[in-house]
Amino acid sequence: MALKPETLLVERLKVTQSQIIQFCQRWHITEFALFGSILRDDFHPNTSDVDVLVVFSPEARKGLSEWITMQDELAALFGHKVDLVNKAAIQESHNWIRRRNILDTAQVIYGG
Repeated sequence: MALKPETLLVERLKVTQSQIIQFCQRWHITEFALFGSILRDDFHPNTSDVDVLVVFSPEARKGLSEWITMQDELAALFGHKVDLVNKAAIQESHNWIRRRNILDTAQVIYGG
């Protein structure tokens, strides 16, 4: 079942597009996408994590400290554990099955 971005954000994550835009602008994220169980019927509101795929602008600071802070901010916003993944890392992955699965199913919420 393919859900619209508005449905994913409001019904499943209880956030607005505006909150995502603010987060992306603050962290210099040019593309924000969701992938994994959040897009499927096997998503469980009480136990599922949220998989997030991001692309950064060249001026973005993305050290370990910033990465952890971003992940924590999203977890607090969504009320779920968050797996934050850099799209560049997936594009360069040698695991072509994982790469194709993520890139083919990710749903862009912001940018793109």
